[in-house]
Amino acid sequence: MSRSNSRGARVTRVARGLLAASLLASCALNPVTGTPEVSLISEETEAKAGAEAAREIETSIGIVEDGPLTAYVAQVGERVAAHSPRKGIRYRFQVVDESEPNAFALPGGYVYVSRGILALLNGEDELACILGHEVAHVAARHAAQRISKVGPLSVLTAIPGAVTGIVFPRIGALVGGVGSLASEAISAPYSRSQESDADRIGQQMAAAAGYDPGALARAFDTMGREELTRGSQRRPSWFDSHPASAERAKESVAFARTLTRAAGTPIAASRNDFVDHFDGLVVGDPASKGVFSGRTFLHPDLDFHVRFPEGWKTENSPSAILATAKPGDAAAIVRIVAESDDPMAGARALEARANAPVVRETKAVTVGGRKAARADIRARTDDGPVSAYLTWIAYRGRVYEIAGIASPDRAPAMRGVFDDVAESFGPLDPSERASIREDRLRLVTARASETAQALVDRARSSWSPSYVAMANRLGSSAPVAGGERIKVAVTEPYRGSATGKPGAHE
Repeated sequence: MSRSNSRGARVTRVARGLLAASLLASCALNPVTGTPEVSLISEETEAKAGAEAAREIETSIGIVEDGPLTAYVAQVGERVAAHSPRKGIRYRFQVVDESEPNAFALPGGYVYVSRGILALLNGEDELACILGHEVAHVAARHAAQRISKVGPLSVLTAIPGAVTGIVFPRIGALVGGVGSLASEAISAPYSRSQESDADRIGQQMAAAAGYDPGALARAFDTMGREELTRGSQRRPSWFDSHPASAERAKESVAFARTLTRAAGTPIAASRNDFVDHFDGLVVGDPASKGVFSGRTFLHPDLDFHVRFPEGWKTENSPSAILATAKPGDAAAIVRIVAESDDPMAGARALEARANAPVVRETKAVTVGGRKAARADIRARTDDGPVSAYLTWIAYRGRVYEIAGIASPDRAPAMRGVFDDVAESFGPLDPSERASIREDRLRLVTARASETAQALVDRARSSWSPSYVAMANRLGSSAPVAGGERIKVAVTEPYRGSATGKPGAHE
């Protein structure tokens, strides 16, 4: 039997075993509705799948490292989750490092809100309803049902997809990527009935925890206004997997009226206390992950720059920096692959990932005065063969892989271009470091009868008056009540990876 045939036989046996397990699991009752449901994964597999996807989220999106903020979000979430109709789950609440307004849940009780959605909320009740909605999806096993659509084999193995789909969809062994499990868990749409169930269950939990269940409609309204304000610049957000409508908002208002709100004292006593938790939160792209200045990528925390060809499309993802030629037939990718002062560690790491002889094809070289290693290899993908021109550079205890990828017929002409990218790698100079800026959410105490325009002018906000009005639930031209803490975004020099909370701008 050939190697490929034996692998196929093993896959078939695994698939048959999982199918048998899924048939046993299909007899379960939904823990919320009490009705029979067909699920392709058991609760044990659901928990394992959630844990695997959570690890993917941490590496592919990133978690906001702000202890007090995370603790506050978790406190609110735990209050709500204590009233979940599904017992026996340990819920975990974290803030993902994403600028878009987003919230999602994974099987096993992993619940996430983005820093982008936090910047738009205006009360603890709204946060409680959003978290309650996501807890409800987990309680009703909606997230598990979505992952079931991937198929049992993908759930078990979390087969990774590639981050370089813009060039070659299946070159994951060279570059790595976001697993299909996490991608499916976030992006697959819920059904309308699942959304309605999660709205109602989340509102019930919020009310039982002492929060206003009507706050869900206010959160819907703000995020709907945000989409309209952003217009053509809009990027994927919470509404892509949680479609909202005027009818749905009305339904949430009507259902809230039927609920009895339990007595309870909020953690944040007022709106001002609530928004104080977000002072210093990064809005937009964080400088700590690196920024582009024209065609040059600058990373302040890792202290390096690298330049890409003029006119190439660039992208900064959590796992790699990518640049692609306009025709889409060549790409340059930069990422960290090892913790070492030996550049050959990069070749060894690739050899282990690809299960192919890479080290023997690698030569020691010097690039930009630094120890480096280089290999020119061919790889097979679903779209045919590709040429990978790889340079590994040891710098400050890490090995950086600079991969030049092209179709075989294009590769000879691209060799000099890829050499230029590798040669450009080096430390930041003082002027580059001083040029790095980022936007942070700051709070301005409104003066009596002050308008949004006046607030923007006084704070020198990078947000427009209309965006400030939307983010704070203000009228477009009506004066603000004096003493109100108003959220604005302020462009500031980057001072390091700390949370940056010197206090509000008065």
